[in-house]
Amino acid sequence: MKLILSRKGFDSTAGGKPSPIFPDGSMVSLPIPDRKSVLSYKDLRYDGQPLATIVTQLTGGKVPEHFRAHLDPDLAPDTLPRLRGWRPLFGQTGSAQSHLRNQGVGVGDLFLFFGLFRKIMMHNGFYTWNKSDRPRHVIWGWLQVDEVLELAKGIPAGYYWAHYHPHCHRNNDSNNVLYVAREHLALADLPTERVPGGGIFRQYSPALQLTAPFSERATRWELPAWFHPAATRTALTYHSDPKRWQTRDDHTLLQAVMQGQEFVLDCAEYPESMAWVDGLIRRQSS
Repeated sequence: MKLILSRKGFDSTAGGKPSPIFPDGSMVSLPIPDRKSVLSYKDLRYDGQPLATIVTQLTGGKVPEHFRAHLDPDLAPDTLPRLRGWRPLFGQTGSAQSHLRNQGVGVGDLFLFFGLFRKIMMHNGFYTWNKSDRPRHVIWGWLQVDEVLELAKGIPAGYYWAHYHPHCHRNNDSNNVLYVAREHLALADLPTERVPGGGIFRQYSPALQLTAPFSERATRWELPAWFHPAATRTALTYHSDPKRWQTRDDHTLLQAVMQGQEFVLDCAEYPESMAWVDGLIRRQSS
């Protein structure tokens, strides 16, 4: 099994801002703008309210409600009205998909999606950024792969419920793939049959934060000690330079790369990863 740390959602380049952590600790990853999408921000919901309100206020109107939204990965059932048979989805293409393919990512493997987040507050009835809080990388969702759909020849029969997804509208893309979630999570011998195969973490927790506490750089990560590749294990992809890794007390520090979307870890070399993932997902989805 492989574990993929996948960078998705608003950031300083796509969207221009982080995604929000609300005053009550809830959080939502904001999908990036996409002119080719069939969905707009005003179509999307979060916790019963229009996502467009959040996006418009936090971007100062630079991303208005009529802008098209790249809802990918799509993990929360209540984001849109769903057709029968819907399951969480994630699409990938280009060099990022080539990297996943070269790493042998497929059925049974698990994506952990992370993005740039920052705390917000209400001021005079409007959402605004908490200027005393620094942006940080936070894990916000997961998807375990049940099927891998190659979309170069169109959407396979039986997947009418997926036609809204932005990767179903890239007809000229020969490297276009859609990952479909399992109905329920399956992690080695761990009892996860009641846990969805894909979903979001609705509440922020320090356990979900990748960025080291008090770090001024979001890419300075504090990870469990077992993440360190040492001398005999294959490092997280794109992070093979030993200078990026440090052992510090009971954890590992990593200077994560500034660019890149998909970072792959082989769980066969890191068996501790299963209990870590299980703890994150079970705690948040219970």
